[in-house]
Amino acid sequence: MAQAQTRNKVGELRPSQILFSAGIGSVIDLPNLSTMVMGLDDWDITHATELGEERLLAAVKRSLSHSVKRLLSPPLPPESDSIPNLLDESQRVGIPVSPFPTWMLCPNCRLLAPLQSGLFDLKTDRFRPDQNRYIHTNCPRGKFPPTVIPARFLVACKHGHLDDFPWRYFVHRGVDCGRGTLRLNEYGVSGSAADIEVKCDGCGANRRMSDAFGEPGKKFMPQCRGRHVHLRNFDEGGCDKQMVGILLGASNSWFPITLSALSIPTAVDKLAQLVEKHWTVLEKAVSLEVLAAFRLIGQLKEFAKYSDAELWAQVQQKRSATSDDGDEESKDIKTPEWQVFSNADTSLNSADFWLTPVAPPKGYESYFNKVVLVERLREVRALVGFTRIESPGDFVETGEIPEDFWAPLSRQEPKWVPATEVRGEGLFIQFSEQAIAQWEALPQLKDYKKQSVEAHQRWRTARSLDPNANYPGVRYILLHSFAHALMRQLAIECGYTAASLRERIYSKSPQDDNGPMAGILIYTAAPDSEGTLGGLVSLGEPATLGRHIDQALDQMRLCVSDPLCAEHSPLQNPNVLHWAACHACLFSPETSCERGNKYLDRTLLIPTVKTELSSIAFFKDLM
Repeated sequence: MAQAQTRNKVGELRPSQILFSAGIGSVIDLPNLSTMVMGLDDWDITHATELGEERLLAAVKRSLSHSVKRLLSPPLPPESDSIPNLLDESQRVGIPVSPFPTWMLCPNCRLLAPLQSGLFDLKTDRFRPDQNRYIHTNCPRGKFPPTVIPARFLVACKHGHLDDFPWRYFVHRGVDCGRGTLRLNEYGVSGSAADIEVKCDGCGANRRMSDAFGEPGKKFMPQCRGRHVHLRNFDEGGCDKQMVGILLGASNSWFPITLSALSIPTAVDKLAQLVEKHWTVLEKAVSLEVLAAFRLIGQLKEFAKYSDAELWAQVQQKRSATSDDGDEESKDIKTPEWQVFSNADTSLNSADFWLTPVAPPKGYESYFNKVVLVERLREVRALVGFTRIESPGDFVETGEIPEDFWAPLSRQEPKWVPATEVRGEGLFIQFSEQAIAQWEALPQLKDYKKQSVEAHQRWRTARSLDPNANYPGVRYILLHSFAHALMRQLAIECGYTAASLRERIYSKSPQDDNGPMAGILIYTAAPDSEGTLGGLVSLGEPATLGRHIDQALDQMRLCVSDPLCAEHSPLQNPNVLHWAACHACLFSPETSCERGNKYLDRTLLIPTVKTELSSIAFFKDLM
């Protein structure tokens, strides 16, 4: 019997898209509508699932609000192999959206008006919801009423506000005649703003859209109204920023702010690991009787061989440990991960976390202490906000984003935030602390350190940030550059795309708290089966990894953009924070890099054409 083909529904999103491209406050396109994803207040979380990751929840509380109690997956309708019944309530499970922009354009008569004017009618199809659209019923041109399209101009500001374009204010230069409708006419075929004119039918006033952008825009655009479309409200007191004209679908209209944490085991015995895994359920047990009730309703199937008393004792132990350590761990997500990876204790292996230590590659024993194959790992990511106009990548740390730039997810203090969990694999490489210390003590590195601090300060000063905070050090630049070089090389053979690989840099000097650290984790945590292929772990075997490191370093010797690339310095331009690195040699996709391609320099890895800096290369003895 032929099997029915699986077809995605119109408007269907993958969970990771809710966090990184189509999250709260973003504008997404449906076949005939442009819509905005609404805030948490409008979400129905009946079909959402709670995700357990205590360290991430603690970090979210610290970054966003202590009112956050849960991490929830996006609501999913129940899976069914039968033909969906459109009248079934389960078909309405999803993420709420609302039409935006509300100003629409008739493609036939060029009428430009808001939906609230009543000039456009909503035409729905009960059996084909993807065909829902607005039409211009009384259009004087054409035989059939045309489907209207959203106006492609919007306004936004750096404080995270987004609004419809002020059409009437713009065409009348501030004083609305209040007599006629508007038309948006295009001249020529370029589609540029200079060839688009908005005109008032009542008074004849007209204006080219080019006046809304660039230097004219700074002169003519009004002050922002402080509107949060996704929350259906305006900021109290308005906004002191000026509106900035943007295009519908512009890449700077929405940037997510996310946090992530790896699920790492902290217990050796199996009962404790099971309690960690099911903590989102067990933490709600307030007595032994409640625990017994959980077992009766089938919530504790994996605890069949343990008695209620044993389980209750473990729950109490876990609860007391959480209250003691939770706040401290939330301040530093990476330190517990570093301790687990660098110890590589195989007795901690579980279904979601599996480590296999192997020997360092031949010839690199003096550079690396340890190589660990991370055969299984789980990462949980949470959306905590978003920005417009200014990218979070322009700031070094998530906590440095100015509060005014951070758009809220809900009208009230959030009780939960959307999150996703993904599983994958990875490679962990621990550098030799002795080799790093000897390299950092090189007298030739003294001037480089001074210049890197100066570049860091100039970059932060240009963004009104504390110039003396969060300097990561030359150790971080070395580790970060090595991670990028190795990711570019591994992407050739591991079977994953370059954008599917991610990095985590563990860098702390001996003087720092919980230091020293010197290691990198390259991993893949894709939201589908791609994250479990095993191709990345297989490249971590000593002979294979050694060959890839050789080739990665060899690729860093010469860039097609040399000598310009090799001689580049951030002191030449305060808007960049990288040295010998560019898209041709060391940059990685935005999804892979944890620092937005900043703090990179291949000169610290291997001698380049800039021969005067050859002595500070960490791997110079290999060539």
